[in-house]
Amino acid sequence: MAETKREIERKYAADKGGLPDLTGVAGVAAVLDKGLVELDATYYDTADERLARSSVTLRRRTGGSDAGWHLKLPIAPHVRDEIRAPLSDTVPDELAALVRSRTRGAPLVPVVRLRSSRDVRHLVDAAGTLLAEASVDEVHAERLNRAGGTARWTEIEVELADGGDPAFLAKVDKQLRKAGVKPSASPSKLARAFQETGGVGARTPVPAKPVTAGDHLLAYLRTQRDAIVECDPAVRRDLPDAVHRMRVATRRMRSTFRTFGAVLDRAVTDPVAAELKWLAGELGADRDQEVLAERLTAALGDLPPGLVHGPVRERLTTWAGARHSHTRGHLVAVLDSTRTLALFDTLDALLADPPLRKKAAKKPEAVLGAAVRKDFARVSRLVAAALDLPPGGDRDGALHEARKKAKRTRYAAEAAAPALGGPARSLAASMKSLTGLLGDHQDSVMARDTLRELSVVAHAAGEDAFTYGLLYGREEARAAAAERELPRLWKRIDAGADL
Repeated sequence: MAETKREIERKYAADKGGLPDLTGVAGVAAVLDKGLVELDATYYDTADERLARSSVTLRRRTGGSDAGWHLKLPIAPHVRDEIRAPLSDTVPDELAALVRSRTRGAPLVPVVRLRSSRDVRHLVDAAGTLLAEASVDEVHAERLNRAGGTARWTEIEVELADGGDPAFLAKVDKQLRKAGVKPSASPSKLARAFQETGGVGARTPVPAKPVTAGDHLLAYLRTQRDAIVECDPAVRRDLPDAVHRMRVATRRMRSTFRTFGAVLDRAVTDPVAAELKWLAGELGADRDQEVLAERLTAALGDLPPGLVHGPVRERLTTWAGARHSHTRGHLVAVLDSTRTLALFDTLDALLADPPLRKKAAKKPEAVLGAAVRKDFARVSRLVAAALDLPPGGDRDGALHEARKKAKRTRYAAEAAAPALGGPARSLAASMKSLTGLLGDHQDSVMARDTLRELSVVAHAAGEDAFTYGLLYGREEARAAAAERELPRLWKRIDAGADL
């Protein structure tokens, strides 16, 4: 069974002087010599080294206290999640699944072998608590694919202890720099091994600074494509907010295709948008359930104990857990499906050879601005139409449609913001406020439907349904408050729109 460790470390170039004295670092009471460790790691990747291009590493390592398979996923500069699995002869299925959005089923093969002699020191405080591990690594790299090649170097690595304060590494960094030690030019040993033994093949070129309308949209779409791919392993690991972030990225791409049809040929993008809609729908089954469960649990927690009649909390927990368990298994199957992997390939192909129309070559201000204004006008009409309806199901449906178009306008404004500046950013913020209000209204509609269902089940089981009715009434009040606020909010948004 795989386990996860948050790895926070910094790497430095080393000379013959080895590790400088670190006893002067604030908080360090002693530097303990832990001896020499021999490490032997074989790194796996696809033949065209897709993991390396994404700064993802997968290795099988022997030696040291953590021998086994290690998958490292980038989180932030100097920060990675290391997911570990026991030693085996082949790549563990659990780790292979976490890189599937990048490998797309291509075989994982040995690409680099790193053998390191690691001289380890422990930095401890006055109580003997480990603050960080510092080591001097003598590394021998051997390329196992392409034309082969070898390299040797020495580096210093400082890794924060589990649960430690990242600010401590800044103190160590200051001491090392004072001693003349410079940060490594490579973010990892594997990256340096590639650089010194022939480089990473098929490196994706860095796009030039956006100039045209097409340039700006493609830059935005690449960001969303990358977010979708990078969220895949987080969704599989059931990390907080991962499903939401992946779903939002799919929506942003689809909205961009629809809004900017004057720039990107919809005859090509519409089928891709349909697949993105499908994936967003699959993701939404889990996300919507998660949001609704959180809302109802919070509402129940706000009630005085005397108003909670019967096993309401237990029934709600059982309902949420059963639904979540079902959708989780289904969602992982969706991510593993040939349909999802084909969609990822299609997105790559579309961005590599985009279906640009003539207006794509024009300056972005007029082209993107016109599209965003058109979306905003649609939102205006929908809000006005919804407010003309009496409270009830028809108005609920109309407000939901207005919310969906407001989201599309927000994403369009975000895509255009690098070219249009402040007015587009202001509109995106306004649409975020609008979708927040309308989203709370829609969540109330869904919460009332769920409470009605739960109350029927509870009543059939002979339980007191009073609390469900009380919660239902409170949700009605929240929806009514949102409807009262909408005209005031819209008046401010409409008056401030100057795109």
